[in-house]
Amino acid sequence: MDPQAFIRLSIGSLGLRIPGPALNAAKSGIHAVSSSPCSCEIRLRGFPVQTAAVPLVSSPEATPDSHSIASSFYLEESDLKALLAPGCFYAPQACLEIVVFTGRKGSHCGVGVKRQQIGTFRLEVGPEWGEKKPVILFNGWIGIGKNKQDSGKPGAELHLRVKLDPDPRYVFQFEDVTTSSPQIVQLQGTIKQPIFSCKFSRDRVSQVDPLSNYWSGSADISDQEAERRERKGWKVKIHDLSGSAVAAAFITTPFVPSTGCDWVARSNPGAWLIVRPDACRPESWQPWGKLEAWRERGIRDSICCRFHLLSEGQDGGELLMSEIFINAEKGGEFFIDTDRQVRSGAGTGTGTMTPIPSPQSSGDFAGLAPAVVVGFVMSCRVQGEGKSSKPLVQLAMRHVTCVEDAAIFMALAAAVDLSIEACRPFRRKFRRGNCHSL
Repeated sequence: MDPQAFIRLSIGSLGLRIPGPALNAAKSGIHAVSSSPCSCEIRLRGFPVQTAAVPLVSSPEATPDSHSIASSFYLEESDLKALLAPGCFYAPQACLEIVVFTGRKGSHCGVGVKRQQIGTFRLEVGPEWGEKKPVILFNGWIGIGKNKQDSGKPGAELHLRVKLDPDPRYVFQFEDVTTSSPQIVQLQGTIKQPIFSCKFSRDRVSQVDPLSNYWSGSADISDQEAERRERKGWKVKIHDLSGSAVAAAFITTPFVPSTGCDWVARSNPGAWLIVRPDACRPESWQPWGKLEAWRERGIRDSICCRFHLLSEGQDGGELLMSEIFINAEKGGEFFIDTDRQVRSGAGTGTGTMTPIPSPQSSGDFAGLAPAVVVGFVMSCRVQGEGKSSKPLVQLAMRHVTCVEDAAIFMALAAAVDLSIEACRPFRRKFRRGNCHSL
């Protein structure tokens, strides 16, 4: 499998030094982020603006943590070409821009809080961005603001570290909706290479297939009554080109309406078990991860997908890897990414500070130290409920050492995709003659 080229632009080691009696009187070298009154907006043309807190540095000898990452951008080939395109009067040379403010956006007791701009750091996009090699673009202190040299007095200084790193990825796509048992291909430019096949099935113990009549509003009353109670027995197996099953996902906790409502609530989420073949016992499966999903009601409903990695030890421990909100109507992206999860908030994703281990052979995450694992691991883009969803999956190359590693993430992606449908509101009890669903 050949990966596609991606570049990771990381901005970290942020710190702000502002001369003044108030800061000089502080005894500590670096104030905690929570007590810092400063923030910044990080801008790169073609990407959403990212925000981050900026710690205050009061001691001249203190230096911000060189390993901290405040923001990351992931650039594809097309992004690099657009950024490296020659500038003109209407579209000047692209640059990374970091605007620092005192205070934060928001309000207090209903009164808007104004931010004051301290200064701006700019770094033009240059040829080195396209060389696909690790390079530190900037590291150290730099004066910012218009008054940095007024009256010979030092002004505000920003400390930061800007680095480029190659971050190649494998890109896969389901060629049809998951319930149609599609082929999974690897995308390499315009070339599609078959890698896996996906087999969806349902436990035949249930008399009604929850998906067969899912798209229709004309199902008979008995079908609607069965679906109103629960959705269970859904299974997905991932096969390699030889036909061998290399990963699977199946529902272990049925998706059922919570008491007093007709949807799957956070208090009683549905759950999938993600498994891989047991190398020691043929025809047996070994648990790898657990995906829980439920519906969050609001002005715009969302589906929350929470993924835990399961420990191989006898203690049966679980490691929270990701908790992401996906727009129920429009769809969205489920991801495992240490940088984005730390920054994400309600409505787009709920982050966790838990470090993410890396997989070894056959999807084994247990071997690497958390300290060496940062950044992007995987993403899965899915459509909203009732739409034809063909999941698009990206995997960081450094987390894939064999085909089985990729297969286990395909099973996870299939479970995420099916969870969007499993969390649709259940059909209420119908009066005779009324076959319309919610």
